[in-house]
Amino acid sequence: MALKKNVLFCCGTGVATSTLVNSAVTEAMKQRGIDINSSQCKVAEVRSMLNGIDLVVSTAQLPKDLGVPSMTTLAFLTGFGKAEALDKIEAALRS
Repeated sequence: MALKKNVLFCCGTGVATSTLVNSAVTEAMKQRGIDINSSQCKVAEVRSMLNGIDLVVSTAQLPKDLGVPSMTTLAFLTGFGKAEALDKIEAALRS
C-alpha cells in the first residue's frame, strides 16, 4: 500500500510554477510509492494553509519557522538538481 502525504506547493502567485512543480513531484513520488494529496497557494498565504500538511515545497522564499518540513527549490524550473530535489522530498515524506 502506498504512503499517503499532504504536500503544499507554493509560488509567488499560487498558479504557474507551483502547478508545474506539483505535477512533477506528484508523478515522481507516485513512482516511488508515495501518494500525494496536493494543494497550492501563494507564499503570502502559506501560514494559513499548514493544517494537516506534511511538507511545503516552494519556488519562492518561504517564511522561517513554519513548524513543518519545507524546502525552496528552482530545480523543477531549471532542470539542474532535479534528481537531488526529488530525493530530498522523498526523504522528508518518509521521515
